[in-house]
Amino acid sequence: MPTHAGTPRTEVPGEALIEVRNVTRVYHRPRTSLTRPGAAVHALRDVSLTVRRGERFGIVGESGSGKSTLLRLLCALDRPTSGTIRFDGQDIAGRPEKRLRFLRENLQIVFQDPMSSLDPRMRVRDLVAEPLAALGLPAAERVSELLEQVGLPAEAADRYPHQFSGGQRQRIAIARALAPRPKVLVADEPVSALDVSVRGQILNLLADLADELGLTLVFVSHDLSVVRHVCETVAVMRAGEIVETGPVDEIWAAPAHPYTRTLLEAVPTLEGLL
Repeated sequence: MPTHAGTPRTEVPGEALIEVRNVTRVYHRPRTSLTRPGAAVHALRDVSLTVRRGERFGIVGESGSGKSTLLRLLCALDRPTSGTIRFDGQDIAGRPEKRLRFLRENLQIVFQDPMSSLDPRMRVRDLVAEPLAALGLPAAERVSELLEQVGLPAEAADRYPHQFSGGQRQRIAIARALAPRPKVLVADEPVSALDVSVRGQILNLLADLADELGLTLVFVSHDLSVVRHVCETVAVMRAGEIVETGPVDEIWAAPAHPYTRTLLEAVPTLEGLL
């Protein structure tokens, strides 16, 4: 299967942009007794990883592996119980929201279901411009430029999300995420809610945009074949831990951990569709 991971790049991954060190996240279940605290649930256990500037980094694992929790911590939507997370040299773990503007400008998210992440009452023009307005940035000519970048016609700006297909709505969500010119694009299962016939198109778009715009891409999925198509490096997660990490093609060809081998055998792939 051809992949973008082997495509020549204009920028070689360089210094560390995202650094996660010994991060643990513990949640507590509701009390069932007045005398005992709720049971502790370890969503993450001593997780460490490094995403380098310009890299396309995949995080893969089944439901309950901890990848969604890790994603929330990387985006400063939750705080670790212990450990540190640094973005471009600055510690983001535990910072109040008012001191996270630099992160909100430089890291944007594309969510799994575009229909639930786009306000159905807003026109595409306003949806794409909303992140710019929130950050006090000009939006006049930026919307048309973004729609063109994601392969949508200019007239799409005057329509509503329900007037588009699922793949087109995800293109709108990508345009919205790109609006503030972020350094990092985080894609959270961005094709799992889409029809199989358009998944390859969206994956190609993300890979092409990462190369053209010099983005660092963090791509989260349960499917290692999807990650392989887009990413250069992958971290495999199981039960809140990273069990294997390295170049995605090497792990695909010779997985070292039994769980990675199980993941490869069990998860349906897009073979022949990409």
